[in-house]
Order: sequence, then structure tokens, then C-alpha cells
Amino acid sequence: MLIYPAIDIKSGNCVRLTQGMKDAETVYFKHPWKVALDWQKQGARQLHLVDLDGAFDGVSQNLESIREIIDRVDIPVQIGGGIRSLEAMEQLLELGAWRCILGTKALEDTKMLEEALEKFGDRVVVSVDAKDGKVAVEGWTKVGDRDALEFASILQSMGLKTLVYTDIARDGMLQGPNFEALKRLREAVSMEIIASGGVSSLEDLIRLKDMGADGAIVGKALYEGAVTMQEIGGANL
Repeated sequence: MLIYPAIDIKSGNCVRLTQGMKDAETVYFKHPWKVALDWQKQGARQLHLVDLDGAFDGVSQNLESIREIIDRVDIPVQIGGGIRSLEAMEQLLELGAWRCILGTKALEDTKMLEEALEKFGDRVVVSVDAKDGKVAVEGWTKVGDRDALEFASILQSMGLKTLVYTDIARDGMLQGPNFEALKRLREAVSMEIIASGGVSSLEDLIRLKDMGADGAIVGKALYEGAVTMQEIGGANL
């Protein structure tokens, strides 16, 4: 199972939000590229970046920070947050991003998603961000009626290879992932699933691996020291 240390960027800083709420933010570092290098030094094999300003406003404010990270690390970097056009995706891929993660746009514009999959193939990832089983959009500020499992099945039928699944209620809470929801998702689709939200311990990661998750995004647990990259490396995940 692949472990993705998370770097969330807001106003040029490395931050963490609680349940995705923009006014519930903790600033951890002023220079995100230093964090990226540190995770690489500690053994990270890939990174997960989120442009929070892009997620909330639909326009990236952090391209320079993203560029610095990509230029300085030697490991793959996947990026999400406010990617709502093929042009925005192309710009990030040309900067050197490994993969781009679509959220809101994948739900609202299936034609654009089809074009992205045709043009960029497996470099396209979709994030299904759910609250009480329903998909949320626009930086998690709006929850609609679309069932998360149904949406995941549609994405798979369109040819998507990789899905990030986030349980919003668990994100930043250090209370453990929503294992039941992830179990249902694993039974519903065969594509690669990256679990996100709530990881609080090494035991959580082991359980995710045992239930068939292909990857896990770890944020607050790493920043607060609830789990370390050394422990993760030693667990042979």
C-alpha cells in the first residue's frame, strides 16, 4: 500500500484544516517545499498536494509553491484543489506533476472528464469527497444528492483507474477512517482506491491495507506525531 504524506497549501503556507472548514486551520510551516523535502528524507515515495485556495475559489493561488516543491523533490507529486479545466490540468502536468486530481469538475462536467481521460489517461485521478454517503463539492462547502458509491461506479465505467475517497467528517479529526464506507466502496469497484481522512495511527494504516486499500493519504497524524514515517517504513505496508 502506498503512503502519501499530505501537504495542504493555503496562502503559501502548509496548513491542516479540520473537517475541511476554511476557518478551522492550523499553520504548520511557512515554506511547503521544506516540508516536502523533509517527508522525502524520511522515506516518502510520493506526495499528495492540495491547493486549498484553488479548492475554495476555483483559481490556483499557489502555483509558485507547487513549482518549488516539484522542482526540489525527486519523488512523484500528485496535486488536487481547484483543477476545473483541461488547461489547468495541462499546466500542472507541464510543471512536472505526476497526477492531477479532479473533484468538483468531475461531478459537474462528465464531458470534460472524458476528454481528460482520453488526453491524459492514468494521470487523471478523481476525488470522491463524501459526507453521510453523499458527494460534496466546491472545497466541501456544498453537499448534494449524488450517492458516493454510485458516482464511483460511474467513474470506473468511464475508464478511471484511480480514486481518492475522503470521508469529510473524519478529515483532520484523528479519529480513524470510516472503515465501513471504505469496505462498501472496495466491494463496489475494482479500481485503485486511495483512502483519505481520519488516519490516526499505524494500526489504522495496517487495517486499511488488510481491507484492500491501495493507498492512504496521511496528514494530521504525521504533523502531530501520532504516526511517523519511520514506523510506517518498519511496518512493511
